[in-house]
Order: sequence, then C-alpha cells, then structure tokens
Amino acid sequence: MSILRTVKRGAAVGAVTLAAFSLTPGTAFAQGDPSGPSTKIVGGTPAEQGEFPFMVRLSMGCGGALYAQDIVLTAAHCVDGSGPNTDIQVTGGVVDLDDPAAQKATSTEVLQAPGYDGTGKDWALIKLDKPIDQPTLKIAETNAYDNGEFDIAGWGADQEGGSQQQQLLKAKVPFIDDATCKAAGGSYGNLVEDEELCAGLEPGGVDTCQGDSGGPMFRKDDAGEWLQVGIVSWGEGCARPGKPGVYTEVSHFAADIKTAAGQLGG
Repeated sequence: MSILRTVKRGAAVGAVTLAAFSLTPGTAFAQGDPSGPSTKIVGGTPAEQGEFPFMVRLSMGCGGALYAQDIVLTAAHCVDGSGPNTDIQVTGGVVDLDDPAAQKATSTEVLQAPGYDGTGKDWALIKLDKPIDQPTLKIAETNAYDNGEFDIAGWGADQEGGSQQQQLLKAKVPFIDDATCKAAGGSYGNLVEDEELCAGLEPGGVDTCQGDSGGPMFRKDDAGEWLQVGIVSWGEGCARPGKPGVYTEVSHFAADIKTAAGQLGG
C-alpha cells in the first residue's frame, strides 16, 4: 500500500503524518518485510515531561509548535485556507494528551501560506484565544542549521497505517541532500528544492508518520537553544527504505512567517 505524504502527513484518510521514532541506526531493521508495518521498525521513544515544551497537538490530527504563546506554527495542509476560525482545539504543556494538567486553547484565526497550492509553501499560523504558558520555539532565519542531525516529535502513528498516540514520541533523523532525496523517485522527483528539506535513514526504520503533519523538525543552535528548521510535510509511507521524510524549509519562509505573525498580533 502506498501512502503518500503528498496526500500529506495529516490524519486524514490517505495522509501520512509523521510519528516520532527513535531507533539506533544500526538496529533499524527487524526480520521480515522491511516495507511492511512493524513496531520493531518504527518504534517511538516516549518524550519526558517538559522535554519539548513548545509542542502542541491540534484537534484535526496534526502537530504544531508554539511560535508565540498564542500563535502556533503548523503545516498549510493541516488547515483549510485563511480567515476567522474557531474550530481548532489546541493542547499543550503535556506529553500525555490525557494528562489533566494539559493546557487548552481554541483557534480564533488561521493564516495559511499565501499562494499555497499543495506543492511547497507548506506552513500556516493559528492564532489562539489565550496563551499557552509554555516556552516557544524560535525559527531558523538562515540555512546555516539545515544540516546534520535533527530531532522530530509527535503524537502520530507509530507505524504506517497505525493509530495515533496518546504519548508524545521522539526520534532523531539525519539530513539528506536534495539530489539524493530526488533520486528516491516517485513523488520525490518533484521536490521543491528551495522550499523543502529531506531527512531520514537510507535503510528506513526511523521517520514521522500519519498524524505528525505540522509538527516541528528542530535541533540545537550554537548557543545550545532549540531552533526549528522544518515542518513535517510529506513522504511516501512511513519509515520505508529509501523514502525519507520531507519537511518545509523554515529558513526559506522565515521572513514571510514573521510578517504573517505580525498580522495576527504576534
């Protein structure tokens, strides 16, 4: 079964949003068919409470990060255009979505990337009716950190076609250059090089999955602070060999995101 993250990695039917998985690279494969679902191939490591306090869960089945305490940065394909919107419930401040200490907020307005048509430009901002009292995640403003090893986290499926998770999962994935990513064929041949980043292990086994769309891909900067470099966008299946995750390149859109946040009062 081919599940495309070009039918994005949101929780909708056919979408593949990224779940966070943490495996040691040398142990990424279990015996059997490496392309089939298996918790031995895509197995998440639970995040600790407070480890990634900027993470939020959106009620439509996507992830996001706190750009400001009252503004969430997520994927364009997770929302339905721009304008007033009071339909999105946002949960933050916890790793367990059933934790009674969870902080809740409701959307008031959505700003989808101008010109978004399903290819590239996969970012959006959601204004909240009240702040979520947690640290925010700053965004990369240059491509200096668009390399090396990245962190991913989310409440999405822990295997291709699997169920959404109650507990926040985390993983690390390495950068893959554009030429290698495009060589994966299929949808990857249409990679928008200036607007998208690829990450994953060549043998597969570690990836985001359905339900993780809109969540951040991040790493530490030279000052040791978390910095968002990507937004979970798409990919073919989950954790398949030679089929990396594709992420919106945040640095390319940093100025546009800042302008949009200003329009929302952030």
